[in-house]
Amino acid sequence: MRLISLCLTLIISTAPAMAQNLVTNGSFAVAGTTSSQFGSGYTAGETVTGWSTSGYNFVFLPASNVAAGSAGNLSLWSPATGSANGFTNASPTGGNFIGADGDYQTAPITQTISGLTVGATYTLSFAWAGAQQSGFSGAVSDGWSVALGSQTAPTISTNIASQGFSGWMTQTDTFTATTSSEVLSFLAVGSPAVPPFSLLANVSLTKNAVPEPGSLALVLTGLVGMVGAARKRLGLGRTMSRAG
Repeated sequence: MRLISLCLTLIISTAPAMAQNLVTNGSFAVAGTTSSQFGSGYTAGETVTGWSTSGYNFVFLPASNVAAGSAGNLSLWSPATGSANGFTNASPTGGNFIGADGDYQTAPITQTISGLTVGATYTLSFAWAGAQQSGFSGAVSDGWSVALGSQTAPTISTNIASQGFSGWMTQTDTFTATTSSEVLSFLAVGSPAVPPFSLLANVSLTKNAVPEPGSLALVLTGLVGMVGAARKRLGLGRTMSRAG
């Protein structure tokens, strides 16, 4: 039992610490209190720290389901706007989320990620969903085109009924850094022009830890040694028992 405990201690001591999220403001927190379009050139723009865009993209706050924009206010179909589709105007964790039109004035929301290790792998995780702007009817499809530098990993295209909501989904992708600084981008993709809105929340990018060869070899050597010692003690005990 003591041997098992010691082995576990050695393994845990070499385990990597909790990975750091390299994305700034992956929850899309803002200083304002109302949902609004964000990006350069919009009079009703909202600043979303860490992110930039020039598209018809909005940041939604749970307490403010109507978003102000350059082409007028808009909201998404939900029980608050007359559709019993289960949408609660909040991210899966109850926080802010992005709503991006996938068919009108499309442009990605982006963030430059620095401090990457060339050749290392990174895990990108985010929540997303398909929705539709209220006041419009007709089935739509929604999705995201996701990229880190030149590497892409699109989501599926989710089809939703008129005035519907797909429900939140989580996607996880693995990327390999090719430079120390890469642009992370999310471009909404949708059809037809009724219009479709792709939602995004809880973005995280973490480095995949790899045990150092020296540490791993040390642990394995220690385990082999302890197992050998235990077997030797066990064999000696059996010999003494027979002799007695």
